[in-house]
Amino acid sequence: MLLRKEHIDGDGLIGIGKITDNHQALLRSLPQTQQRAAEEYVSKMRSERRVIEWLTTRVLLFELLGEEKIIDNRPDGRPFLKDGSYKISISHTKEYAAVLLHKQYSVGIDVETISERVKKLADKFISENEYIDLSQQVIHQLLHWSAKETVFKMMEESEIDFKEHLHVHPFCPGEKGVFQASESKTLRQKTFQIHYEVLPDAVLTWAMDR
Repeated sequence: MLLRKEHIDGDGLIGIGKITDNHQALLRSLPQTQQRAAEEYVSKMRSERRVIEWLTTRVLLFELLGEEKIIDNRPDGRPFLKDGSYKISISHTKEYAAVLLHKQYSVGIDVETISERVKKLADKFISENEYIDLSQQVIHQLLHWSAKETVFKMMEESEIDFKEHLHVHPFCPGEKGVFQASESKTLRQKTFQIHYEVLPDAVLTWAMDR
């Protein structure tokens, strides 16, 4: 399940896990005190995919910290830990789950499957002023989308237009690195440092709101 665990910035943790479709195995991987309540909760879900994602995230969190934590969601859907011990951000694809934690800062993380489909959607979230390297078009466009998802997760704002309010500063993608993205929706006009990594079949971005 847990493929990688990484400490960041002293008080932060990233966990990346491989998703399994065996939801009974996922249930057994939870702390025993959570298994019955989790089973009752997921039994009400209509989508098996949603069941897998919900369980995977909680198993990954348990493997990452080695202790029980309860994830809940605010009315806008954003996750939080009930004990307030960490800020948390979560993302999934068909193959991966990712969790980012920090004791002090709001965080955002996003993982996206590499797919040509992004070419058809790029005009909806990339502005004319944003640079795309056509020799790496799919990866670069996906990193734009992923970075904007990451920034969105750190902003306690609604009605954010990814094309109008979120801006990726020019960069040339490599296998791993940092670039900047900013928001123009709020009075803060905040610029974020976006950490990224290109995996064999996905891209990953994450950031902290320092």
